[in-house]
Amino acid sequence: MTFAVIKTGGKQYKVAANDVLKLEKLDAEAGTIVTFDQVLMINGEVGTPLIEGALVAAELLETRKQKTVIIFKKNRRHNYRRRNGHRQLLSTVRITEILTGGAKPTIKTDGVAAPTETIVADKPAKVCAAAKATVATEATEAQVPAKKAPAKKAAPKADKE
Repeated sequence: MTFAVIKTGGKQYKVAANDVLKLEKLDAEAGTIVTFDQVLMINGEVGTPLIEGALVAAELLETRKQKTVIIFKKNRRHNYRRRNGHRQLLSTVRITEILTGGAKPTIKTDGVAAPTETIVADKPAKVCAAAKATVATEATEAQVPAKKAPAKKAAPKADKE
């Protein structure tokens, strides 16, 4: 049985083909193929720190919130009570294949051709958001006309007497 140890979301997971995992939120839509390029180990072969050319491909099934975690703070004899809740966003993925030697993932999910877009899951979300923002600003700058006409001033009000 082929297995791999991958790192994503600051955690490490031991995965095999057809495993279903719940990971921290991935920035992709359901049905897309995500690849994890931070592979630490495959079948006992340990990387230094990563294995070169190794990929783990997975299909993103869904993204949803987990159950509510209650945070309750209390100080005795001081009438201090604080109650708060938190629901973490989790992505559910199914591992499709473990690849070595720089091979590309096959783009088949359950016999149906998946979208050709593959997303590398180990890129920081902040960098991706910043890149999207710069692309969006460049697109809007191209659409905005060069100069607008100056605004007209309001007429002075007449004195009431």
